[in-house]
Amino acid sequence: MNAWVVGSVVFVCVFGGALLGMYLRPRLPQAHLSEETKDSVKLGMGLVATMAALVLGLLVATAKGSYDDQKSGFDQISANLILLDSTLAQYGPETQQARLRLRDIVAIGITRIWPEDEAGSPSLVPTTTAEGESLTSIILGLAPANDRQRNLLPTIMQTSMDVGRARWLLAAQDQGDPIPKTFLVIVIFWLTVLFASFGLLAPRNLTAIGTLFLSALSVSGAIFLILELAQPFQGLVQISSTPLRTALSLIAQ
Repeated sequence: MNAWVVGSVVFVCVFGGALLGMYLRPRLPQAHLSEETKDSVKLGMGLVATMAALVLGLLVATAKGSYDDQKSGFDQISANLILLDSTLAQYGPETQQARLRLRDIVAIGITRIWPEDEAGSPSLVPTTTAEGESLTSIILGLAPANDRQRNLLPTIMQTSMDVGRARWLLAAQDQGDPIPKTFLVIVIFWLTVLFASFGLLAPRNLTAIGTLFLSALSVSGAIFLILELAQPFQGLVQISSTPLRTALSLIAQ
């Protein structure tokens, strides 16, 4: 989902609901605007406001949790890549091909996840598994010639498996939708009804309209932030590629 588009739609729906309420106020029979009626509307909308606030809080927490998991996963992968390269270097010159292959894989991954072409779509899923399989094949082909290499080889294999496992876990998480669309639709409906009631009870002056405008802008901004956090590799709030680029600069040096 495009966060800008959805945020704009939310603003139009919510502020439009407020304007609709203001439009209907002078056209309703006076009996519908009695103090008893207003009290009933305030009680009902108070319940709706509470539910909307709870669901918005849940959506923010879910999106932030997903964002933090992805960021933590990339930090861990970057650290493991540096460790893997360092261990390969300690093994000996026999691993130079593996280190160069590792560097190529990281460079390809950075280009795929953070494409330089703005029109490109970021993806955590590689187009083929051949990249990782080629590195694994080289590592499995290593033949330890001394005790030091025999001690290092299990660490190399384990670290390589950890990187691969974390890589595919992040890819799987990215394929899911952390923010259920049903939740968003229901929250937008609640907010629209809520602002319609605000407009129904508000006087028709610039102060009231300005307040409702800023309130609708704030609510749509919250939805925008939720969607931005749910898409951590694009938009304004995206995960930095610096840790992975730092690892790339250190590999095979």
